[in-house]
Amino acid sequence: MSKIYKEKQISRLQYPTAQDVLTGKVHGIRSILPFLGPAFIAAVAYIDPGNFATNITAGSQYGYLLLWVIAFSNLMAVLIQSLSAKLGIATGKNLPEVARENFSKKTAIFLWIQSELVIMATDLAEFIGAALGLYLLFDIPMLPAALITAVGSFAILELQRRGVRAFEAGISAMVMMVVLAFAFQTFLAHPAATDIATGFIPKFEDVNSILLATGILGATVMPHAIYLHSSLTQHRVVGNNDEEKRKIFKFEFIDIVIAMIIAGAINMSMLVIAAAVFHSKGMNVEDLDVAFHSFHDMIGPMASVSFGLGLLIAGLASSSVGTLSGDVVMQGFINKHIPIYIRRAITMIPPLLIIAFGANATKALVWSQVILSFGIAFALIPLIMFTSNKKIMGCLVNHKLTTIVGWIVATIVIFLNLYLLYQTAVGV
Repeated sequence: MSKIYKEKQISRLQYPTAQDVLTGKVHGIRSILPFLGPAFIAAVAYIDPGNFATNITAGSQYGYLLLWVIAFSNLMAVLIQSLSAKLGIATGKNLPEVARENFSKKTAIFLWIQSELVIMATDLAEFIGAALGLYLLFDIPMLPAALITAVGSFAILELQRRGVRAFEAGISAMVMMVVLAFAFQTFLAHPAATDIATGFIPKFEDVNSILLATGILGATVMPHAIYLHSSLTQHRVVGNNDEEKRKIFKFEFIDIVIAMIIAGAINMSMLVIAAAVFHSKGMNVEDLDVAFHSFHDMIGPMASVSFGLGLLIAGLASSSVGTLSGDVVMQGFINKHIPIYIRRAITMIPPLLIIAFGANATKALVWSQVILSFGIAFALIPLIMFTSNKKIMGCLVNHKLTTIVGWIVATIVIFLNLYLLYQTAVGV
C-alpha cells in the first residue's frame, strides 16, 4: 500500500464525509461531525448585543427569577430552528424561495421589504454592540470604534471566500470565545448554586418582571435566523431519497440542540452574573457601559474585560450573520442579488449615523428589538404553514403534534412581541 494511499485512508478515517455517514460506513459519535456547523451560525443570532441588554437588566432587577424564561425561550428556539432546517433539507430551497413560489408577487415583495427592515434593525444592534465593546475595552470614541468594527465585519465575511466550512469554523470559534469569556466571568462572580436552582421555577414578581420576560423572549427568537437556517441546510448535504433526508435531519437536529444549549448557557450566564453581582447589592443596571464599569469596580478588571470581549466578539459575529441573512431574503423573495460587500456597506450607514449623532447605544439596542418584534410573525407563520404541507415537505412533513406545538409557540411569541410593542409605545 503506497504512502499516499495510506495518508488518504487516515484522513478519511479522521474526517468522515456526510456520504460515509449516510451509507452506513461511519457510526457513533464521529457520524455527527460532517453535519455540525449550520446551527452554530444561526445560534449567533441568539447571543447578539440585544440579549446582553435584556439579560443584564433582568438579572440586576430580579436576580435569578427569570432564568426559567431563558430556558423556555431556548426550547422554543430548538423547535423553530429545527423547522427551518427541515424545510431546507426537504425542499432544497430556503424559506424565502418557498414563500415566493407559494405566495403572490405582491406578498413576496412585502415580505422582502419587511425582512430587510428587520435585518437592518438586527444589524443596528449588532454593529452598535461591537463598537460599544471596543469603546469600553480600549476607550476608543464610538465613531472610530464603529469604523474599526466595519473593517472587522468585512474581514469575517472574507472567510466566505475560503468556503462555507471556513466560515462555519470561524463563527463557531467566535462563539466559543464568548462561552469562555462568560464562563470566566461566572467563576469570578461566585453565584450560589441553590439560588440558581430557584430561578428555574416558573413565576413572576410584578408587571415589570412580565415585561422583562417578554423582552427576553423577543430578543431570543430572531426572524433573520429563521430565514438563514433554511438556506444553510438547503444545499449543504443533499439527500437522494427519503431515508437519506430523514438521516440528514436527524443529525442536523443534534447540531441544533448542541448550538442552542451553548447559546442558552451564554444567556443564562449573563443573567446569573448580573444577579450575583448587582442584584445582591441592590443595584439596578440597565446600560451596558454602566455594567462594564461596575464589573470592574466590584469583581475586578478581568471581569470587565471578559464582558467587553464577549460583547465585541458577539457583535462582530452576529453582524456578519445578519449580512448573510439579507442576501438570502433578497435572493429568495424577489430573485435579485447584490454583492455581499456592497450590502454590508449599505447596512453600516444607519448605525454609523446613529453613533455619529451621539445617540444612546443601549436605547438604540432596545429600539432595534422593537423592530424585530414586528417582523417575527412574518417569518414564523409561513414557516409552520410550509412545514405542515405534505406536498412541499414530502417525508419530512410535520407530525400533527409538531404542528400543534408549533402554532402554540408561534401564538405565544407573536402575542408577547405585540405586547412588547404596545408597552414600548406607551412608554414613549
